[in-house]
Amino acid sequence: MPDLPRKAAARTARLAALPLGYAGRQAVGFGKRLGGRPAELVVSEVQQRTAEQLFRTLGELKGGAMKFGQALSVLEAALPDEVAAPYREELTRLQDSAPPMPTQTVREQIARSLGPDWQDLLVHLDGAPAAAASIGQVHRGRWHDGRDVAVKVQYPGAGEALMSDLRQLARVARGVAPVFPGLDIKPLVAELQARAADELDYALEAEAQTAYADAFRDDPAIVVPEVVAVGEQVLVSEWLDSPHSLAHVIREGTQAERDHYGRVFVTFLFDGPARTGMLHADPHPGNFRILPGPDGGPGRIGVLDFGAVARLPERRLPSAMGRLIRVAAENSADDLVAGLREEGFIKEQTRVDPQRVLDYLAPFIEPTRTETFRFTRAWMRAQFERINDPRNPAFTTATKLNLPSSYLLIHRTWLGGLGLLSQLEAEAPFRAIMEEHLPGFAG
Repeated sequence: MPDLPRKAAARTARLAALPLGYAGRQAVGFGKRLGGRPAELVVSEVQQRTAEQLFRTLGELKGGAMKFGQALSVLEAALPDEVAAPYREELTRLQDSAPPMPTQTVREQIARSLGPDWQDLLVHLDGAPAAAASIGQVHRGRWHDGRDVAVKVQYPGAGEALMSDLRQLARVARGVAPVFPGLDIKPLVAELQARAADELDYALEAEAQTAYADAFRDDPAIVVPEVVAVGEQVLVSEWLDSPHSLAHVIREGTQAERDHYGRVFVTFLFDGPARTGMLHADPHPGNFRILPGPDGGPGRIGVLDFGAVARLPERRLPSAMGRLIRVAAENSADDLVAGLREEGFIKEQTRVDPQRVLDYLAPFIEPTRTETFRFTRAWMRAQFERINDPRNPAFTTATKLNLPSSYLLIHRTWLGGLGLLSQLEAEAPFRAIMEEHLPGFAG
């Protein structure tokens, strides 16, 4: 495949086929059950084949399709075990890899961005990619001053494919939704559409990465690679020598490793805005690399991919956010509703029962009420089941709440962070971290 599949009709057809494929397998499965095969076995086969088609298609198309798949992969912890099990292997593969583009295409993209004499700057380039993502892939190389570098190269046609995919995914969201019961697909796609232009702009990404690298230089737990050069379709950064991402810890880590890296990860998410005025808003495991600690101490996390960041108007997380979480933790229902109205989470004309609002939010506030809290798949799953069950009062309450536009990316990051911590099944001193780093929470 020389570059991203660029014919809109072909891409649209493959995405449109996803819900059709699922419906077809359901029909075949129904026929098998009528023929006497055990229902559980048939359901498992349908889920497995659906997962393979869905994530193979999303990975091969890259662009908005793969970005959508990566966003879903973070929320895998929220799915019931009988649904998640067939998907887990495909999800993890999607987080870390995708089919590569040919070396000649890579070289052409570098020449367009860094100029015809680019080989005077980049004196060596590995032919095989070291990693792949939704709109680009990374090659290891050597800069003319001797530094090992990561060369991030955007796929030809990435912008066109990204926008086309997201438009088509918005159209087929209802058909894909049964593959992920309990997850509201349409708002997720809409939010990805809103951020697409920023993620295509490598100069904007380099600016954000430089700010983070400056802010976390010499940090004992976090490493952000320095930007070396940037062009329209190429971003060159210092190389991080790391054999694994957090996906490896999710699969094989000890409990001590899960707890340690979970604590470092959540501290980074809350501390970054105070240091940089921005929130790193793409918390999927492939963006966080495991590095040895200084002098043999606890391991560090290297952070990659600054294409999705929230640039915060107050150059920090909103103080109202911390204040409202603290109010909810103190069981003050009336004060909570008043604060939610003030911030736009409850519209003026909407009438709510304050106690039901508090009951709805209480489980999400639970991690702030104890000295340490262990995130688990079971906990994450219980929250999704609770708020997506029409028989539960929480379901009705959720429909009355509004998400202001200024909180959209914060909300997605928060949800993705909870998903990652639940995949890690990490125990963290969540309350202490928030008291130190979340404005408004400590009072």
